[in-house]
Amino acid sequence: MLRIYPVCLAMVRDVRPYAERIGRFDRELAQQLRRSSVSVALNVAEGSGLRGGRRRQTYEYALGEARETLANLEAAQAIGYVGGLEETMRRRFDHIIGTLVRLVS
Repeated sequence: MLRIYPVCLAMVRDVRPYAERIGRFDRELAQQLRRSSVSVALNVAEGSGLRGGRRRQTYEYALGEARETLANLEAAQAIGYVGGLEETMRRRFDHIIGTLVRLVS
């Protein structure tokens, strides 16, 4: 299992209160946020058990989901559903996305 996996789980925990707040205004956006955040962790775990091109492809999916999760949060912030993202959360996203970029490059 990649060392980034526990970081992905921490990100899922970070996202939860944001999704709950967003859900008060936009249930679909909150569901999309939950799904994409969980998908990051699931794809990282799945990729850890694969080889070759399938591993790379699964990590690419995880990367796309991580970027989608961050974009969901930024869009929710832009529309006024939530305030700014916590700095630790932003760093966690940078860590996850940076690691996944290196894995698929």
